[in-house]
Amino acid sequence: MATIVDEGTARSFDQIPEFTFPENSPEVLPSLLARLAIDHGPILKRRIPETFHDLYGEWGVYLVGPEANRFVMHTHREVFSHDLGWTPNLQPVMEKGLLNTDEPEHGWQRRMMNPAFAIAYMSRYLPIMARVIEERTRDWAERGDVDLYEQSRRIAFDVAAEALVGFERGEQVDRMREIFFHLLHGGESFATEEEWYQNAMRLRDDLDGMLLRLIAARRERPTDDILGMLVSAHDEEGRAFSDRELLGQVHILLVAGHETTTTMNGWNLYALAQHPDYLARVHVELDGLLAETGGELTLAGVRAMKVLGNAIDDAGRLWPPVAIVPRVTVKSFEFGGYRVPEGMTVRLGLAGTHRLPHVFADPDRYDPDRFAPPREEAKRTPYALVTFGGGPRICIGMSFAQIEMKAAAAHILRHFTLEPIPEKPVAHRYYGITAAVPGGIQVRVRRRANGPLSRVPAVR
Repeated sequence: MATIVDEGTARSFDQIPEFTFPENSPEVLPSLLARLAIDHGPILKRRIPETFHDLYGEWGVYLVGPEANRFVMHTHREVFSHDLGWTPNLQPVMEKGLLNTDEPEHGWQRRMMNPAFAIAYMSRYLPIMARVIEERTRDWAERGDVDLYEQSRRIAFDVAAEALVGFERGEQVDRMREIFFHLLHGGESFATEEEWYQNAMRLRDDLDGMLLRLIAARRERPTDDILGMLVSAHDEEGRAFSDRELLGQVHILLVAGHETTTTMNGWNLYALAQHPDYLARVHVELDGLLAETGGELTLAGVRAMKVLGNAIDDAGRLWPPVAIVPRVTVKSFEFGGYRVPEGMTVRLGLAGTHRLPHVFADPDRYDPDRFAPPREEAKRTPYALVTFGGGPRICIGMSFAQIEMKAAAAHILRHFTLEPIPEKPVAHRYYGITAAVPGGIQVRVRRRANGPLSRVPAVR
């Protein structure tokens, strides 16, 4: 069991096993982290390239496995700073928000947001989700070939923009989505880091201008969406959010509200298209649940989609949107028999945990039944499935994302048949903390012969 430093029992930092990333690490990162943990233990270190020493220091420590997840996310979370870990990775993309704020500020901010992410609140979001999904997929059959990754991004961003901050679909939302994509994934299109930075600043100015106008409108006329709640919120001493602080919260809401859902939704649909036997079981579940409500998509029905939910979980396990999460130590600690000093960059290898064979049987295989009784592999080992993190700071939008992905899959699978295109294989890469899918997720789409009419189900 990992413990805080006990002088005399832990080996020194110099003795932590060292590794280097191979050239193909973006393609194999989850399996690579798992293999390193199996061969050398749950704690490793890597020398950081000199050009990044100012941001991250000379060494990075990597922790991999369920016990590491529990240690960092729960039992010893006070040792690790989210601010010092995330902020260098997020600049200049966004201001500080819920993701990269430490206690006690984080606790107050989360309490303000919790009501809007409670399950009871999801019935307000489901009609928005259903309408956006129907509108965005209406012409799929006529188009023939569709990029699930691109289309999932459009759906997820439209939903987040309208449901969370009150921006309805239109040119402004399309522009915001493009800006976030370029800020998060556009670095490879520039010859130098300086060129990318200058372009990022231009994009940020454009984005922030739109958002600050929205914030000003909310101050004049508060609404009951999350932004409206934040505009009206005060801490125990009566202090309200400044415009820059609100800007940071909106940045995080829009990025977290679409980035992870984009990857998981695209991969879930693609994996189901590749596994027709399991897809048939999903159809049986959908037909049965919707028959009970006369074709209406209800919150209770969405939550009851266990077969589909297990498919989403295994897509998130195999192709997690976030491979590692960054922290910086604010105290010395001991883990796995080694001592780690204060001020050290730490990377928690979530994706590596998902590929450990003693945690998930045959971990490289797509097998949603691993989450169903009697196996329930994730329940058997706490902190094994960490697609949405874990502990007290588990992703606040997890239920929102899961309901959106189920609603999207239910509508798309009932209306369309998706066929993978063999000559267009899908590549999943980790060039940074979040996943990239260069080339997209291309499928051939046909209207499902025995599916429902092309209309959005009534929602209640």
